Amino acid sequence: MADVNRGNRPLSPFMIGQVYRPQITSVLSIIHRATGVAMAVSGALIVWWFIAAATGEDYFEFADGILTSWIGTLVMLGSLWALWYHFCNGLRHLWWDMGRGFELDQVTMSGIVTVVASLVLTVFTIIVVM
Repeated sequence: MADVNRGNRPLSPFMIGQVYRPQITSVLSIIHRATGVAMAVSGALIVWWFIAAATGEDYFEFADGILTSWIGTLVMLGSLWALWYHFCNGLRHLWWDMGRGFELDQVTMSGIVTVVASLVLTVFTIIVVM
């Protein structure tokens, strides 16, 4: 039989914005997954660029024009940050795999260090390449 008091049930915490606040671990986990997808897309773009180079000069100029445009440069810079973020977060998880860094303040600090280190490494890579 159907529950007639369905409307009187309490809502889940995710449905009430005041009860659940995203924590650094959940936000960084979502970012980790998103950067993984972003790196897969950028990897496909790089493979497309190589295939265009092997196909012919006209097609390569088309692909190269797209990847060196302002939007292509923005995508590649974002991919560079995604690579460094993924790397730094992987080191963070290796640290956790050793059974270390599980205190709340350590988790927060390692998350902040992960984001800052990925940004610093991205800027450093851009400086070195240029």
